[in-house]
Amino acid sequence: MKHFLSIEDFTRDEIEEIFEKAHFFKKNPYSNFLQNKTFALIFEKPSTRTRVSFEVGIKQLGGDTIFISNRDSQLARGEEISDTSRVLSRYVDGVIIRTFGHNIIEEFSKFSTVPVINALTDLRHPCQVLTDIFTIIEFLGDIEGKTISFIGDGNNMMNSWITALMRFNFTLKCVFPKGFEPDKNIVEKSQKEGIGKLILSNNPEDAFIDVDAVNTDVWASMGQEDEAEKRKNAFKDFQINEKNLSLSNNAIVLHCLPAHKGEEITKETFEKNAKYIFAQAENRLHVQKGILWKLFS
Repeated sequence: MKHFLSIEDFTRDEIEEIFEKAHFFKKNPYSNFLQNKTFALIFEKPSTRTRVSFEVGIKQLGGDTIFISNRDSQLARGEEISDTSRVLSRYVDGVIIRTFGHNIIEEFSKFSTVPVINALTDLRHPCQVLTDIFTIIEFLGDIEGKTISFIGDGNNMMNSWITALMRFNFTLKCVFPKGFEPDKNIVEKSQKEGIGKLILSNNPEDAFIDVDAVNTDVWASMGQEDEAEKRKNAFKDFQINEKNLSLSNNAIVLHCLPAHKGEEITKETFEKNAKYIFAQAENRLHVQKGILWKLFS
């Protein structure tokens, strides 16, 4: 029995198998692979793509889901995570969690006797970044040897991209304002154990020069709304726009959505790259099916 809390939880070979299965499910969406299996979706944060893609994916594979929001469970009233985990393990076949602190999902998985999947924490977003890599491979043929950048906040997305260097050999440029660095422990571990090259920079132009793909995210994530104005001032030069993009190697643009057009990306650049961004969004469905297949095959 295996959990998926971070990209590190799968080997490179296992990720390749997930991608191969994702390609298969993209062409053949329906099966009975998860027939008679029920999954609990515990979402303490709002979600559009993550929730819908998991629910649709599980149903297309013959399974069923139970959605549990923050107001629907005893966790919100102080029940210990370990108790909730041990109870749900007796009811369902798998648990998908979207929460705040990464320690919550680690504690839950410690006591769970069924697979737990990280649907986002404040520290990591592995399902999204595996999807981003899958999308880059679709459009660019491979990620090996490519130069990818992530411009913006040192958040769960940037952290998971840095973790991906431990499984794929590419160059990653992480570009952010001072004071908005990615997680120090993840950076140190990736630099020590990674096979790819990590470049950290506070210069916005570095995110575009000689890169093959540029990624970004909103400047203020869920739970940071009270910092929105402060962040707008700090990030104003860290925008994907046509002027900055002209410095690149005809780079494709990715965005994990939702997008705040006019902030982290201009509307013009967003629309010019819509085919990549919405393919990326669709691929959440297929890659997550691949993850479910790997955990339950």
